[in-house]
Amino acid sequence: MELWSRRRFFLTSLVGSAVASAGKLWGATPAAGVNRPASEALGQGALAKGKRPVIISSANGVNALAKGMAVLQKGGDTLDAAIAAVTVVEDDPKDSSVGYGGLPNEEGEVELDASVMHGPTRRAGSVASVRKIKNVAQLAKVVMERTNHVMLVGDGARRFAVAEGFPEMSLLTEESRLAWLAWKASSSLNWRPGIDSPEWKEHMAALLDTPEKLALQPWIESVLLHPPTGTIPCMAVDEKGDLSATTTTSGLAWKIPGRVGDSPIIGAGCCVDNEVGAAGSTGKGEENIKISGGHTIIEMMRQGKSPTDACLEALSRIARNYKNDKKKLKTFHIFFYALNKDGVHGAASLWNNLYDKRPATYAVNDGGESRLMKCTALFDETHLED
Repeated sequence: MELWSRRRFFLTSLVGSAVASAGKLWGATPAAGVNRPASEALGQGALAKGKRPVIISSANGVNALAKGMAVLQKGGDTLDAAIAAVTVVEDDPKDSSVGYGGLPNEEGEVELDASVMHGPTRRAGSVASVRKIKNVAQLAKVVMERTNHVMLVGDGARRFAVAEGFPEMSLLTEESRLAWLAWKASSSLNWRPGIDSPEWKEHMAALLDTPEKLALQPWIESVLLHPPTGTIPCMAVDEKGDLSATTTTSGLAWKIPGRVGDSPIIGAGCCVDNEVGAAGSTGKGEENIKISGGHTIIEMMRQGKSPTDACLEALSRIARNYKNDKKKLKTFHIFFYALNKDGVHGAASLWNNLYDKRPATYAVNDGGESRLMKCTALFDETHLED
């Protein structure tokens, strides 16, 4: 935390200098505070009976779920529906947590992970640390369908994708490149002019030297202070009760090359049992991997817990790993999402707000307009680091 505080101090100082030089153009046993069961939580009662078909995702998929619902309403496969939805987000350069425009690793390379599970056939596919291939949820499905493997990684996954007809492309947008350069400047003495240089104070101003780039300043500052752990998990159930899910991500921003989080890990970032339900996650994947969160949620639902209560159980296990020490727990955020066979859905977050104080929400489409619903928080407090 001390190192991160120094980085935060440097970033604040650097941004302040840039503002001046740019002519002011940038104008178990629950602990105290653990939330009540979902059955008592606001907005959950109306979901007790469920509805089919339904498709859910993390909040960044709210404008994409209609695409998946259209597949379900035509009698299409549940995995095709989930992938149709997340592909919209993977293609969107404005979403910096997945696909094209995802924030890169330490070396400025975008690395993508994804997994799929198909409930009716009980199959799975996964890819990790894939470069230059945009639609990795589709690629994970091809691994499932056309190989005798479950997971392909790194350059092997890229070469497989090319052999299967996926086009290669640069995944780094100008916005994500600028954010990476700003991160390098804030974290390394070598990626900015020395203190003997007259350009030292003007470095950030030179980096953001047009009105369009200056408009990125608040976003860049946010992703430097709080590196996104983005991701979009998506789960669908059709009228018959068949389930599928996918999770896709560009992973933790500024990660060590080759880092793999929970998104491509079957049983962690994505888990489906066609007799029970489906689950997915966003946030700090390392914490999810340690508790096999997706599998935990499925097993809790098998025992009769509601989707939201099952998600809260997974979060409580993460908190227990830190003895419910909120000072440590406030250094990260994590969310779980679940859908059962009857179409009942829910989601839970470690904290009740995001870094920017917006409420933690998830996206739902059950045949009408897609909408956001509030997550139930394990700790009913705002996530702000002390």
